[in-house]
Amino acid sequence: MRTRMVLWTGVAATVVVANAVSGWVHLPGGDSPATPVTASGSASPAATPVRKTENLLQTGIRQGENKDFPGAARSFKKVLDLEPANKFAWYNLGVIAQHDNRTADARAAYDHALKSDPGFEPALYNKAILLGPTDTDQAIVILRRIVDADPKAATAYLHLGQALARKGRHDEAEDAFGLAVHADPSLRQFVPERFRASASAASTATQAGIKR
Repeated sequence: MRTRMVLWTGVAATVVVANAVSGWVHLPGGDSPATPVTASGSASPAATPVRKTENLLQTGIRQGENKDFPGAARSFKKVLDLEPANKFAWYNLGVIAQHDNRTADARAAYDHALKSDPGFEPALYNKAILLGPTDTDQAIVILRRIVDADPKAATAYLHLGQALARKGRHDEAEDAFGLAVHADPSLRQFVPERFRASASAASTATQAGIKR
Protein backbone atom coordinates (compact mmCIF):
# COMPACT_ATOMS: atom_id res chain seq x y z
CA MET A 1 0.00 0.00 0.00
CA ARG A 2 1.51 3.33 -1.02
CA THR A 3 1.04 6.58 0.86
CA ARG A 4 1.01 10.11 -0.42
CA MET A 5 2.38 12.92 1.67
CA VAL A 6 0.36 16.10 1.68
CA LEU A 7 2.32 19.04 3.04
CA TRP A 8 0.40 21.13 5.51
CA THR A 9 1.61 24.64 4.68
CA GLY A 10 1.12 25.77 8.25
CA VAL A 11 4.11 23.63 9.20
CA ALA A 12 6.22 22.66 6.26
CA ALA A 13 6.11 25.36 3.66
CA THR A 14 6.11 28.57 5.64
CA VAL A 15 9.07 27.94 7.90
CA VAL A 16 12.79 27.69 7.31
CA VAL A 17 13.67 24.24 6.03
CA ALA A 18 16.04 23.76 8.95
CA ASN A 19 13.01 23.58 11.27
CA ALA A 20 10.45 22.08 8.89
CA VAL A 21 8.57 18.92 9.70
CA SER A 22 6.72 16.53 7.46
CA GLY A 23 3.06 17.40 7.03
CA TRP A 24 -0.15 15.41 6.70
CA VAL A 25 0.00 11.84 5.47
CA HIS A 26 -3.07 9.95 4.31
CA LEU A 27 -4.28 7.30 1.90
CA PRO A 28 -5.12 8.65 -1.54
CA GLY A 29 -8.30 7.23 -3.00
CA GLY A 30 -6.55 5.35 -5.78
CA ASP A 31 -4.29 3.49 -3.37
CA SER A 32 -6.89 2.49 -0.79
CA PRO A 33 -7.16 -1.18 0.14
CA ALA A 34 -9.61 -3.17 -1.91
CA THR A 35 -13.08 -3.28 -0.38
CA PRO A 36 -13.62 -6.72 1.19
CA VAL A 37 -16.29 -8.81 -0.56
CA THR A 38 -18.13 -12.01 0.26
CA ALA A 39 -18.09 -15.16 -1.86
CA SER A 40 -21.26 -13.92 -3.59
CA GLY A 41 -19.50 -10.78 -4.72
CA SER A 42 -21.29 -8.36 -2.38
CA ALA A 43 -19.46 -6.05 0.00
CA SER A 44 -18.65 -7.78 3.27
CA PRO A 45 -19.53 -6.28 6.67
CA ALA A 46 -15.82 -5.42 7.06
CA ALA A 47 -16.12 -2.95 4.20
CA THR A 48 -18.08 -0.43 6.27
CA PRO A 49 -15.44 0.26 8.96
CA VAL A 50 -12.68 0.31 6.32
CA ARG A 51 -14.51 2.95 4.29
CA LYS A 52 -15.44 4.90 7.42
CA THR A 53 -11.80 4.97 8.48
CA GLU A 54 -10.70 6.26 5.09
CA ASN A 55 -13.40 8.93 5.10
CA LEU A 56 -12.44 10.11 8.57
CA LEU A 57 -8.78 10.34 7.58
CA GLN A 58 -9.66 12.43 4.53
CA THR A 59 -11.99 14.62 6.62
CA GLY A 60 -9.22 15.21 9.14
CA ILE A 61 -6.83 16.22 6.36
CA ARG A 62 -9.32 18.74 4.97
CA GLN A 63 -9.97 20.16 8.42
CA GLY A 64 -6.25 20.54 9.03
CA GLU A 65 -5.70 22.24 5.70
CA ASN A 66 -8.50 24.65 6.65
CA LYS A 67 -6.73 25.33 10.00
CA ASP A 68 -9.49 23.60 11.96
CA PHE A 69 -7.00 21.74 14.12
CA PRO A 70 -9.42 20.80 16.94
CA GLY A 71 -11.79 19.35 14.34
CA ALA A 72 -8.94 17.49 12.64
CA ALA A 73 -7.85 16.03 15.97
CA ARG A 74 -11.39 14.81 16.67
CA SER A 75 -11.54 13.12 13.26
CA PHE A 76 -8.22 11.35 13.76
CA LYS A 77 -9.26 10.23 17.24
CA LYS A 78 -12.42 8.74 15.73
CA VAL A 79 -10.18 6.76 13.39
CA LEU A 80 -8.38 5.40 16.45
CA ASP A 81 -11.71 4.40 17.98
CA LEU A 82 -12.13 2.15 14.95
CA GLU A 83 -8.48 1.18 14.50
CA PRO A 84 -6.41 1.81 17.64
CA ALA A 85 -3.14 1.09 15.83
CA ASN A 86 -3.78 3.21 12.72
CA LYS A 87 -0.38 4.76 11.96
CA PHE A 88 -1.80 7.54 9.79
CA ALA A 89 -4.12 8.80 12.52
CA TRP A 90 -1.39 8.66 15.16
CA TYR A 91 1.05 10.41 12.85
CA ASN A 92 -1.38 13.20 11.97
CA LEU A 93 -2.17 13.74 15.65
CA GLY A 94 1.57 14.09 16.15
CA VAL A 95 1.72 16.77 13.45
CA ILE A 96 -1.02 18.73 15.23
CA ALA A 97 0.71 18.41 18.60
CA GLN A 98 4.05 19.44 17.10
CA HIS A 99 2.40 22.47 15.52
CA ASP A 100 1.02 23.41 18.94
CA ASN A 101 4.47 22.94 20.56
CA ARG A 102 3.18 20.03 22.65
CA THR A 103 6.38 18.10 22.14
CA ALA A 104 5.67 15.31 24.62
CA ASP A 105 2.29 14.60 23.02
CA ALA A 106 3.82 14.75 19.54
CA ARG A 107 6.56 12.31 20.42
CA ALA A 108 4.06 9.92 22.03
CA ALA A 109 1.90 10.02 18.89
CA TYR A 110 4.88 9.35 16.61
CA ASP A 111 5.95 6.48 18.85
CA HIS A 112 2.47 4.95 18.51
CA ALA A 113 2.72 5.27 14.71
CA LEU A 114 6.17 3.67 14.74
CA LYS A 115 4.92 0.84 16.95
CA SER A 116 2.56 -0.05 14.10
CA ASP A 117 5.22 0.49 11.41
CA PRO A 118 8.82 0.88 12.66
CA GLY A 119 9.95 2.04 9.21
CA PHE A 120 7.30 4.76 8.77
CA GLU A 121 9.59 7.50 7.44
CA PRO A 122 7.45 10.62 8.11
CA ALA A 123 7.11 9.68 11.79
CA LEU A 124 10.83 8.87 12.04
CA TYR A 125 11.71 12.21 10.46
CA ASN A 126 9.46 14.30 12.68
CA LYS A 127 10.62 12.43 15.78
CA ALA A 128 14.21 13.21 14.84
CA ILE A 129 13.32 16.91 14.52
CA LEU A 130 11.79 16.82 18.00
CA LEU A 131 14.82 15.08 19.50
CA GLY A 132 17.43 17.22 17.77
CA PRO A 133 17.79 19.99 20.39
CA THR A 134 17.72 17.72 23.47
CA ASP A 135 18.95 14.29 22.34
CA THR A 136 21.19 14.90 19.37
CA ASP A 137 22.75 11.43 19.47
CA GLN A 138 19.36 9.73 19.12
CA ALA A 139 18.35 12.17 16.38
CA ILE A 140 21.52 11.20 14.48
CA VAL A 141 20.67 7.52 14.80
CA ILE A 142 17.17 8.09 13.40
CA LEU A 143 18.32 10.36 10.57
CA ARG A 144 20.99 7.84 9.52
CA ARG A 145 18.30 5.19 9.44
CA ILE A 146 16.20 7.38 7.12
CA VAL A 147 19.02 8.14 4.67
CA ASP A 148 20.15 4.52 4.66
CA ALA A 149 16.66 3.54 3.54
CA ASP A 150 16.26 6.51 1.19
CA PRO A 151 19.56 7.93 -0.15
CA LYS A 152 17.62 10.73 -1.87
CA ALA A 153 16.16 12.06 1.40
CA ALA A 154 17.79 15.47 0.98
CA THR A 155 16.20 17.23 3.95
CA ALA A 156 17.10 14.33 6.24
CA TYR A 157 20.72 14.68 5.11
CA LEU A 158 20.53 18.41 5.88
CA HIS A 159 19.30 17.75 9.42
CA LEU A 160 21.87 15.01 9.83
CA GLY A 161 24.62 17.46 8.92
CA GLN A 162 23.31 20.00 11.41
CA ALA A 163 23.16 17.40 14.17
CA LEU A 164 26.66 16.14 13.44
CA ALA A 165 27.99 19.71 13.40
CA ARG A 166 26.47 20.32 16.84
CA LYS A 167 28.40 17.31 18.11
CA GLY A 168 31.64 18.62 16.62
CA ARG A 169 31.80 15.82 14.05
CA HIS A 170 32.65 18.21 11.27
CA ASP A 171 34.03 15.76 8.69
CA GLU A 172 30.84 13.69 8.89
CA ALA A 173 28.73 16.85 8.81
CA GLU A 174 30.52 18.00 5.67
CA ASP A 175 29.72 14.69 3.97
CA ALA A 176 26.06 14.90 5.00
CA PHE A 177 25.71 18.47 3.75
CA GLY A 178 27.33 17.48 0.46
CA LEU A 179 24.83 14.67 -0.01
CA ALA A 180 21.95 17.01 0.88
CA VAL A 181 23.01 19.55 -1.74
CA HIS A 182 23.67 16.80 -4.28
CA ALA A 183 20.12 15.46 -3.80
CA ASP A 184 18.55 18.94 -3.79
CA PRO A 185 20.74 21.92 -4.80
CA SER A 186 18.14 24.37 -3.44
CA LEU A 187 19.11 23.31 0.09
CA ARG A 188 22.55 24.90 -0.24
CA GLN A 189 21.21 28.15 1.24
CA PHE A 190 20.35 26.30 4.47
CA VAL A 191 23.80 24.78 4.92
CA PRO A 192 25.80 26.64 7.60
CA GLU A 193 28.18 29.07 5.95
CA ARG A 194 31.33 27.34 7.16
CA PHE A 195 30.24 24.16 5.34
CA ARG A 196 28.69 25.74 2.26
CA ALA A 197 31.70 25.71 -0.07
CA SER A 198 32.74 22.20 0.90
CA ALA A 199 29.16 20.94 0.52
CA SER A 200 29.00 22.33 -2.99
CA ALA A 201 32.37 20.78 -3.83
CA ALA A 202 31.32 17.43 -2.38
CA SER A 203 28.08 17.54 -4.35
CA THR A 204 30.02 18.26 -7.56
CA ALA A 205 32.44 15.43 -6.85
CA THR A 206 29.60 13.03 -6.16
CA GLN A 207 27.90 14.03 -9.39
CA ALA A 208 31.15 13.57 -11.33
CA GLY A 209 31.58 10.13 -9.81
CA ILE A 210 28.09 9.15 -10.92
CA LYS A 211 28.71 10.37 -14.47
CA ARG A 212 31.92 8.36 -14.70
